[in-house]
Amino acid sequence: MKFSSTMNRFKSAVIVILFLCSLSCAQAHLAIEEMVEDAKAFLESLSPEARAQAVQEFKSDNRHNWHYVPRERQGLPLKELNKKQHDLLHALLDSALSQRGYIKATTIVALEQILYEMENKSPVRDPGAYCITFFGEPSETETWGWRFEGHHLSINLTLAKGKFVSGTPIFFGANPAEVKSGTGKEMRPLAQEEDLGRKLVNALDDEQRRSAIFSDKAPREIFTRAARTVKPLEQQGIAFGEMNREQGEIFLNLIKEYIYRYRDAIADEDWKKIRAAGLEHIHFAWAGGIEKGEGHYYRVQGPTFLLEYDNTQNDANHVHTVWRDFENDFGADILKQHYERDSHKK
Repeated sequence: MKFSSTMNRFKSAVIVILFLCSLSCAQAHLAIEEMVEDAKAFLESLSPEARAQAVQEFKSDNRHNWHYVPRERQGLPLKELNKKQHDLLHALLDSALSQRGYIKATTIVALEQILYEMENKSPVRDPGAYCITFFGEPSETETWGWRFEGHHLSINLTLAKGKFVSGTPIFFGANPAEVKSGTGKEMRPLAQEEDLGRKLVNALDDEQRRSAIFSDKAPREIFTRAARTVKPLEQQGIAFGEMNREQGEIFLNLIKEYIYRYRDAIADEDWKKIRAAGLEHIHFAWAGGIEKGEGHYYRVQGPTFLLEYDNTQNDANHVHTVWRDFENDFGADILKQHYERDSHKK
């Protein structure tokens, strides 16, 4: 009887796990369906000339040519969209980003107008210069991707055969990191990225902090900048396995703040990948001061990914953050697997 009862509980647990897995897959598929529909709706609203400006081949070299500085970009800029098209573009962003991610991204765009006013209407600051670019045609059966990019913002997504393949590299920056006067006063689009990082370093004891802090001076910029591909940086800092429960919880919340810029159905897959590679192998490293207002930098590095945060410029009121996947930026690893499978079938 005891054996039978145990087996029944095991079967019940398996059924629950299978149900949750099927539910997660269904939600992920629905998210991709929505993204495809929103992308098609946006493109259908464009004139032939605007569509030609917005769409490039998937194999275009420009797909990997990302950056976060103000510069001329290939694609269709916001200032060339009418209200309906503008709304359709925001629906597309909303189909990919979580609420927190969408608010961060749109606030970063809004900061460009504040910079324009702060810098005496500098022509370099143009909130209408943010561009949407598609690589390939939106499809549930083919490979395609899209990017929304401008100053301090680069969102890159790759999809294949109705599945989400990659959401990296993704860069969010903010200048000013905190608006201290005038229009938008107290606006802090990347507040959690700063506050959770500082909360973690301050939660460490003296010995742990000596392990975590690799320099008393922060670098002026993230190490990886806008490299097309990245390799793991020098392993420094304190490992997740060396933290107590409270510290570990702060650490995981910090990582999730980056990963869950995307909606849950998308971000959950990356979170599973990070956990599968081993949380105990993830390190937190800090450089610079630990008090608010002091220049500082941190990175979170695991076997598969890297998060970088830097706040040193403009009297430590100018933030750069990036999330990179060592093997799968722009979908490189998964697309390679797809191509190899297809080639093998032929």
